[in-house]
Amino acid sequence: MDRNSAIGLTLIAALLLVYFTYFGPKPETVQPNPITTETRDSVNRQAVSTQVQELTKTDSSLIRQYGNLSSLLSGEEKITKLETTDLAIQFSSRGGMIKELELRNFKTYSGKALMLVTPASNSTSLITQYEGKDVDLTKLYYTTDQRNNGDTTVLIFTARISDAAFIKQTYKIPTSGFEIGYKLDATGLALAGQNITLLWKDKIPLMEKDITDSRTKSTINYFTTAGDSDGLSETSTDLETDALATPIKWVAIRKKFFINSIIAKKHFAGGEVSTVANIADTAIVKEATIKLFIPGADVAAGAEFRYYFGPNDYDIITKVTEGFSDNLSFGWPPMSWITKYLLIPVFQFLERFVGSYGIIIVLLVLFVKILLLPLSYKSYLGMAKMKLLKPELDLIKEKNGDNMTQNQQDQMKLYQQAGVNPFSGCIPLLLQMPILFAMFWFFPMAIQLRQQPFLWAEDLSTYDSIASLPFTIPFYGDHVSLFVLLMTASTLIYQWQNNQLQSVQGPMKSMGYIMPIIFLFVLNNFSAGLSFYYFISNLITFAQQAIIKRFVDEDKIIAVMDDHKKKMEATVAAGGKKSGFMSKLEQAMKTSEEARRKKK
Repeated sequence: MDRNSAIGLTLIAALLLVYFTYFGPKPETVQPNPITTETRDSVNRQAVSTQVQELTKTDSSLIRQYGNLSSLLSGEEKITKLETTDLAIQFSSRGGMIKELELRNFKTYSGKALMLVTPASNSTSLITQYEGKDVDLTKLYYTTDQRNNGDTTVLIFTARISDAAFIKQTYKIPTSGFEIGYKLDATGLALAGQNITLLWKDKIPLMEKDITDSRTKSTINYFTTAGDSDGLSETSTDLETDALATPIKWVAIRKKFFINSIIAKKHFAGGEVSTVANIADTAIVKEATIKLFIPGADVAAGAEFRYYFGPNDYDIITKVTEGFSDNLSFGWPPMSWITKYLLIPVFQFLERFVGSYGIIIVLLVLFVKILLLPLSYKSYLGMAKMKLLKPELDLIKEKNGDNMTQNQQDQMKLYQQAGVNPFSGCIPLLLQMPILFAMFWFFPMAIQLRQQPFLWAEDLSTYDSIASLPFTIPFYGDHVSLFVLLMTASTLIYQWQNNQLQSVQGPMKSMGYIMPIIFLFVLNNFSAGLSFYYFISNLITFAQQAIIKRFVDEDKIIAVMDDHKKKMEATVAAGGKKSGFMSKLEQAMKTSEEARRKKK
C-alpha cells in the first residue's frame, strides 16, 4: 500500500469513526430469523432511538413547483431494515428508496463491511413533470406498509394525495439471492405520456487493495433490446460518456468484483451514462452516473424492474438476464470460449474437492499440461531435430559468410533433405498461446480468488508484495512481487534451455530473453494467482521436457533424417518434385532476392 492509499484509508476511518460516534444509530441485536425487520418509530422507541426528526421547510417557490404534491415534502423519516441470507438493506420513507445495502458475506480488503449503497456514495432521483413543472419524486415522504408473501417480503411506499391519486413504490425482497424486485406506479396523476428520468449516481468507494487496478476494471455496461451489449472504456480515467439512443434492457455499474444494476421488465426509452475518475482521490475509484428514461405510460400501468446488487460471479450473473454475463470480460474469441467452456468448468469442479486455491491453481496447470501434451511432444521433437542439424547449419553459415540469401537457400535445402520443418517447434507453441492469454484474462477477474491467501500472498486476486520500494519505478510500481520474480527467472531458464535445442541466432535469440523482462514489469501489479500459475507452468514444463527427453531417441532421429536425405537425393536425381511447402518457401526467397537486386 502506498502513502496516498494509507492517508486516504486513515481519513476514511476517521470520518466513519466520527459519524458512528456522534450521528450513527446505536448497535442493535440481530434477530436469528432469515428475514428480520425493524421500523424506527419516535413514539414507541423514545428511550432507545437516536433518530432526529427532520422536517423539510417548504418555501413558497417550492410549494408552487410541487403543487398538490407539496404537502408530501415534509414528514418524518422512517428507516426499515431487512436482512436476508445475502443482503442487509435499509429503506427510507423519505423518497421510498434504498438508503444502505450491504453484502453480508463479503468484506472490503481492509476488513470492513462491504457496502454497495450508502448515503455518501449513492444518490437516486426520479424526475418528472407535474402540472408543467419538474419535480423529484424522491424528495417526497412516503408511508410504509410491510407484508409477507410466502418467503418474500413485500415493502410498499406510498405518497398519497387522495384515494384516487397516489405514487407507489413496491419492493420484493426474497430470503436469499442478490436481486430485488421493484415496481413504480403512479395512479390518478397527470404523468401519463411524460417520461420519468431515473438519475443514479454512484461514487464507487475503494474496496480492494490496489486503486489503480480497481479503476481499470470499473465501468458502466448496458444491453439493448436488440441484443447488443456495450459499455464505457474501463481503463480511461477521463470523462467517458455514451448517449443511449435505442431502448435499453439493463444498465450495470460494474466494479472489479461487484455490480450495481437495474433491469427493466420491458425497457428504458433511452438515456445517458458516464464515468470519470479523479486520480488524486485515493478513496473514490470512479464516479459513475446513469440517466434512464422510464416511459410514462409504463409507470401509469406499473413499471416493473429488478435491482441486482451482488458479486460479478460468472456462475451467478449468467442466471440474471440475457447478456448479463458480458459484465465479465474474458477477452476476444477464442480466449473467451476457452475461459467459459474449459477453464471455468474445470475450476468449479476442483473447488468441490480442494479448499486451497493455490492447490487448485497447481491442479489446473497439471490439467492444461496434460491436455497440451501432444503439442508439447511435437514441439520438443521439432526442436530436437533442429539441435541435431545445428552443426551442419553452422558450417553453412561459415561457408556463406555475410551472404544471407545464399545462407537461407542452403538452409532450406538442408531442411528439405533431412525432412525437417524449421517451424515445427514453433507452431505447437503458437497453438498453445490462446490458453495462456485466456489465463491472462481469467485470473484477474476470478472473484473466487478474492481475499484467498496462499504462501506469502495474502490475496491471490491482487499482487503479492514482499517489499515496498521507497520510490516508484516507471511501468513497474513501488513494490516487489515475488511470484513475478520467480516466474521471470524460470522463464529465462526455460528460454536458455530452448536455445540449446535450436539454432536461433541474432535478434530472435535476444528477443527470447527480452520478453520475460517485459513481463516482469507488466505483471508486477497483476493478480498473484496469474503469476503463480505461470511460475508453476514453467516448473512443470521443465519436468515434462525431462520426461519427453527420455522417450526421444536422438540416434533414431538421425537415422530417419539420413534415410530421408537419401530418398530426397534419389527423387531429385529422378526429376521428382519438392514438397509444396519447401517449393513455396524457396520461391519466396528467390523473389525477395530478385527484388533486393533490382533495388540496388
